[in-house]
Amino acid sequence: MIVKNKPTLEQLEEIYHQPFNKLLFQAQTIHRQNFGDEIELCKLLSIKTGSCPEDCKYCPQSGHYKTDIEKEKLMAMDQIVAHAKKAKSLGAKRFCMGAAWRNPPAHKMPELINIIKTIKDLGLETCMTLGMLSKDQANELATAGLDYYNHNIDTSEEYYPEIITTRDFQSRIDTLKEVANAGMKVCCGGILGMGETIKDRLSMLLSLANLDTPPASVPINRLVPVPGTPLGNKMDKAQVDIFDFIRTIAVARILMPTTRIRLSAGRKQMSDETQALCFLAGANSIFYGDKLLTTGNPEENTDLALLEKLGFAIEESQLQDKKTDESCV
Repeated sequence: MIVKNKPTLEQLEEIYHQPFNKLLFQAQTIHRQNFGDEIELCKLLSIKTGSCPEDCKYCPQSGHYKTDIEKEKLMAMDQIVAHAKKAKSLGAKRFCMGAAWRNPPAHKMPELINIIKTIKDLGLETCMTLGMLSKDQANELATAGLDYYNHNIDTSEEYYPEIITTRDFQSRIDTLKEVANAGMKVCCGGILGMGETIKDRLSMLLSLANLDTPPASVPINRLVPVPGTPLGNKMDKAQVDIFDFIRTIAVARILMPTTRIRLSAGRKQMSDETQALCFLAGANSIFYGDKLLTTGNPEENTDLALLEKLGFAIEESQLQDKKTDESCV
């Protein structure tokens, strides 16, 4: 089924429930029209960990739950730079930095701006996720040169209150509008496996596609249940069938043809075959490195071996940067 203009939720359900091979063929056809066999590599680093006042039921960094995450203040500049240089040497294109805040404290803004400028001087794209932003904060980050701002909506508007109670869905949308209005690219996605329905997943994708400025990148996460969090205490594994996960990626590709679909958290628990099907369904970006904020991720060499096995290429600009860095060692 091919839908022109903005589809309804009912039309998305019809797309989703097509025979699996037909759905993947449709998604891969659309993918081919906009992308080649290149994978974007991004590195994600937690630059301020723990003590978040939000009560997201999946998050080990929430101050509401007892987990084994050690609370840390904003990381020193030299440490951030060291991580960024390593990421670039391994082929990463974008350096993403996350801080566990409800919103960035005003007194930390000068430090954050300095971090952005320093990382950009290394030749990396920059992305941050710092919580909700005011109009002035969004403009400050954009003026500093921040390329992307990540602010996930996590799930559907309908299911949102089941996952988070310390803020509402509209507050997420408001921040995304400020990000786009300031001229930064929007990075926004969600998490599958939190007890939501298929309809919730499709509603989430529809909310993303219907933003005034659709996301330039959409991270699709498979829940990694963490002991101590409400979802980690209730689940032994992510409650989403892997074929349903792949179908969701395919619908995201069909719905947002020119967006980078990033296969994000949960990859360490996926087989090579599962990841290959996700790429076939339209995913063309991954977080690279052995850690995603606080949860595990495949080793860099493991990812490179898989990409080589599948015949994928790292974006040419990333390869060139990697060759240049290696020649200087």
